[in-house]
Amino acid sequence: MILPRLYPILDTESLTERGVTLETAAAAFLEGGAGILQIRHKLHWSRDVFESAKQVARLCREAGTPLIVNDRADFAMLLEAGLHVGQDDLAPRDARGLLGPGAVIGFSSHNVDQLSAAGGEPVDYVAFGPVFPTASKRNPDPVVGVEQIRRCRALVEKPLVAIGGITLENALDVLRSGADSVAVIAGLLPQAPTARSLRERIEQWQLLLKIEIV
Repeated sequence: MILPRLYPILDTESLTERGVTLETAAAAFLEGGAGILQIRHKLHWSRDVFESAKQVARLCREAGTPLIVNDRADFAMLLEAGLHVGQDDLAPRDARGLLGPGAVIGFSSHNVDQLSAAGGEPVDYVAFGPVFPTASKRNPDPVVGVEQIRRCRALVEKPLVAIGGITLENALDVLRSGADSVAVIAGLLPQAPTARSLRERIEQWQLLLKIEIV
């Protein structure tokens, strides 16, 4: 799998805090050129949340953009989306058995042992982090830092997604350390987001990440 350099994550709690809907953010990011989107919803999947996710899935299909659902294989299947699982979620092999060989599946890792083990799992990419301190996750794992990415990159052949506290200011350093893609939540959200400011923010990211990585 070839991942885009930018992996936007639509975290519903972060969006709600800023007064923007899931559909509005998804549409703006897709307009701004997002090559993949993930829905991250850590609370109860109410009927309203599922309806919003269905709209995002429709937008992604129309744009030809892969959609990934965090944690929940059942909703990933209902939305005909890919799945991202963590260390305490459904095991990657079980997820693959449910979603089939064609689904995109990602797997989180937070230390050297987890990263090494992830290479043998039936997943399409591996996430590693948090690279920097992050406020988007309750009880986050210890920060790994850029140097740890550089040291550990050779442990896994699959595409590597760096996550955690990544901003416009540090994203290029993370990519230069060996990551194939950077997953971003807060760095894509202006303080009082509108459809226009969300699109402009992701366009700013896309422009930055076009720079040649050497």
